[in-house]
Amino acid sequence: MRVLHFGRFDSAGFGGLERHVRLLLAGLADRVEIDDLVAADAHGGPAREERDGYRIYRAPSFGLLASAAISPQLLLEARSLELDRHYDVIHLHFPDPLSHAAAYLFPAATKVVVSWHSDIVRQERLLHLYMPFLNRFLARRVDAVIAATPAHFSSSQQLAACPREKLHVVPYGIDYRGFEVTDALRAGISRIRARHGAGPLIFTVGRHVYYKGLDYLIEAMKAVNGLLLLGGTGPLTERLREKAASLGVAGRVFFLGRIPDEELAFYYHAAEVFCLPSVERSEQFGLVQLEAMACGRPVVSCELHNGVTYVNQHGVTGIVVPPRDPQALASAINTLLNDSELRARMGDAGYRRATSEFSLERMIQGTLHVYEHVTGLAAGTLSRLGPRAA
Repeated sequence: MRVLHFGRFDSAGFGGLERHVRLLLAGLADRVEIDDLVAADAHGGPAREERDGYRIYRAPSFGLLASAAISPQLLLEARSLELDRHYDVIHLHFPDPLSHAAAYLFPAATKVVVSWHSDIVRQERLLHLYMPFLNRFLARRVDAVIAATPAHFSSSQQLAACPREKLHVVPYGIDYRGFEVTDALRAGISRIRARHGAGPLIFTVGRHVYYKGLDYLIEAMKAVNGLLLLGGTGPLTERLREKAASLGVAGRVFFLGRIPDEELAFYYHAAEVFCLPSVERSEQFGLVQLEAMACGRPVVSCELHNGVTYVNQHGVTGIVVPPRDPQALASAINTLLNDSELRARMGDAGYRRATSEFSLERMIQGTLHVYEHVTGLAAGTLSRLGPRAA
């Protein structure tokens, strides 16, 4: 079986969706022949690259418009790849109007699978124009829609046109081996503690963009007796630095920049609490929650009525508070910092939930099952066959 993914982007400069696609494709590559077509970005990269058993094709881009790539060349590349490769399935990662347009360049017999990562939230005017095309696409051309949790479907305001029988829940998964306790990890924790002292540490990491709610977390630090380690970068970084200074907490908020993947576990393990303060439905899941849980850390997140709080269960794996409420964030963080037994209990529950419900194996097998379903293969066919035998 040949499958073409439209992974949107592929570089260290992007976030959780791109990390998910990398893990998914690497896991699928043993069972199906996988290609990934993406728009090149400012970070560049070769036009064609082999990685983890699959191929990446990068089409030149003129940048972004409303968070979507401007890449006419991607459409031409999609058509060229189809003429050469004759795909059985194309797999789109929404929201992405560019790959939506590209889907119409493929034969009607080609099956279309969409991973629904998020509704379009911010671009309301463009959404009004786009919705009729999206509704028609979901109703008539798409063969299956995948989401990571049932809450993705129940909270979506843009999937009404998609027949319910096309909806499939396939949990995200991550590779938990990188978060296990090793000598290197212990050394990394020691370095962080030597740098920041023995006091309570709160950790958060992500792109510095509007929906992450980092400004509310910085404001919450006025009432928290601890240090905030803030990883990542983005267009709002300087504004966040200025906010920390204006609130008088700059000495307790440390901007770490981009943290190398191999060092992320050091920070999760070094901290007492992990916080995901996202405030908009653009945050639909938060893979970083799974990473924190894998390290046995309780999570503080905001109630977005979607996959974020499906993952972080209030009172079980962490504490859920209303969005845009610095006082509530501070109260939840302080509750955990002041109760080591509660932290341990929630951390243990989070570890069990992450490693059992959100495993790489469940994600890979669930995706293969969807491919089997849309192409008419018997369930388990792709799993039973040897690598690339399909």
